[in-house]
Amino acid sequence: MKLDDSVAAVVTGAASGLGEATARLLADHGVKVALFDLNEERGHAIAAEIQGVFCRVDVTDDGSVEAGLAASRARHGAERILVNCAGIAPGRKTVSKNRDTGVLVGHDMRVFKSAIEVNLVGTFRMIAASAAGMAGLDPISQDGGRGVIVNTASVAATDGQIGQAAYSASKGGILGLTLPVARDLAGYGIRVVSIMPGLFHTPMFDSVPEEVRTALEKSVPFPSRLGRPEEYAKLVRAIVENDMLNGESIRLDGALRMQPK
Repeated sequence: MKLDDSVAAVVTGAASGLGEATARLLADHGVKVALFDLNEERGHAIAAEIQGVFCRVDVTDDGSVEAGLAASRARHGAERILVNCAGIAPGRKTVSKNRDTGVLVGHDMRVFKSAIEVNLVGTFRMIAASAAGMAGLDPISQDGGRGVIVNTASVAATDGQIGQAAYSASKGGILGLTLPVARDLAGYGIRVVSIMPGLFHTPMFDSVPEEVRTALEKSVPFPSRLGRPEEYAKLVRAIVENDMLNGESIRLDGALRMQPK
């Protein structure tokens, strides 16, 4: 699929990090971008900079997703590209000691369910709602393609560390749905690919002590640094432009394999 001003895109989690970089890169190629996020102030600011549209969307809520898609389609037309970057990264051990009482307690199920609801169910909710719209569009590529969906998994899907049970389960679910959803949508000319980022310099690293960040960078074989959000965005571009990429999950991690902790 060619990236130009004839194409509209929706990017979730677009007010920061990987989503923001993706929204900016797509806009640089003329794509009409709708930014979905909960951060209204930042989302509106970015949308203004890239001549896009911001929609306050909670990916855990059907009505919110439907309203966001309706608003973005009214402004830009039906999206041909969906990039799912919205997510959370809770950290909690399966069993831990209560700091106040010293009593051993099991994982808070509210935290576990939240990770699954946002990262996995939220991703699939966006896929299903967006794909239903894409399926009715006219083909736009020589291969009969109508749309492209890119999901954000994580290397934690396969290399989950201590304290990442909820996060890893949610991202592993994204890996698990990638191929069957690609097969489901193949007849409509809609491709589905997931990206598994390693350690990327997103806002969550801004509060990490320098010595910790340096140690994390050294753990990446090459290049020994945190990934840059624009490098994630460049892979999104490659996926969109290459029609043969479908049903796959791609590691983007500098050959990193996460250790237990």
